[in-house]
Amino acid sequence: MSKVIVVTGASSGIGALSARALSRAGHTVYAGMRNTQGRNAPRVAELREFATTNKVKLHSVELDVLDQDSVDAAIARIVAEQGRLDVVLHNAGHLVVGPTEAFSTEELAAVYNTNVLGAQRVNRAALPQLRAQGEGLLLWTSSSSVRGGTPPFLTGYFAAKAALDSLAVGYAAEVSRFGIETAIIVPGAFTNGTNHFPNAGHPADTDRVEAYEEQYGQLQREIPDRLGALIPPEADVALVAEAIVDVVGRPHGTRPFRTHIDPADDGSEVVSAVADKIRGDFYRRIELSELLHPAR
Repeated sequence: MSKVIVVTGASSGIGALSARALSRAGHTVYAGMRNTQGRNAPRVAELREFATTNKVKLHSVELDVLDQDSVDAAIARIVAEQGRLDVVLHNAGHLVVGPTEAFSTEELAAVYNTNVLGAQRVNRAALPQLRAQGEGLLLWTSSSSVRGGTPPFLTGYFAAKAALDSLAVGYAAEVSRFGIETAIIVPGAFTNGTNHFPNAGHPADTDRVEAYEEQYGQLQREIPDRLGALIPPEADVALVAEAIVDVVGRPHGTRPFRTHIDPADDGSEVVSAVADKIRGDFYRRIELSELLHPAR
């Protein structure tokens, strides 16, 4: 059945690929991005051309996850135009690279603001509609770094992704009685096909960065290549979009809690299987196993 879907952070990378793939699968998709009249105006034009060429229902919508008013307006527009909202894909995120000590508290707070609080703003706007419908899907783009291999100098991003993953797990039980399902997508370290590393943020405290470079040399600049060396040549970040389409297309109540797409196999899938089993076992011990699945 065709779904009405909003994708955050859809101007590039996994978000852009997923929005297009979902629309090709027959869904009505709103690609959320900020500055649609400015910096992202070319992305909006590309989206419009794609929709026309492929005869799909793909729209851009101004949605800045840092601004609650912007988020509220985007969700309100979607519901007004479509009469419902079925799937929220939390994808907006921002990578930062550098020694963790070199980031000021304000800089780290900005990372959390985008990667974690942005999802909270979207949920506060979208969940009243999903609750009223008695059905919906929260789809979260996590990261294999949450439980897999974690190289140094990416700690600010990894910590924010871990917080987002924890938020997703917590929400899963709290919204299940409203018939809202949760699915977590866990991509590995795709260094090509996204703008994560080219657009990565860096700490402003260059003195501390230099202190670390005296001990570690150019290691932080080598991390993308070291990660890339683990990825098979045939691996494509489009695999993540394909997995998202598969999850969305499954019947309500049958979707996997986690889906891993990690060609480098950094161990996240093994650790997550144990963690999620323990979560399920614990819910059964406290007689809340019904919260592990969305209510019918």
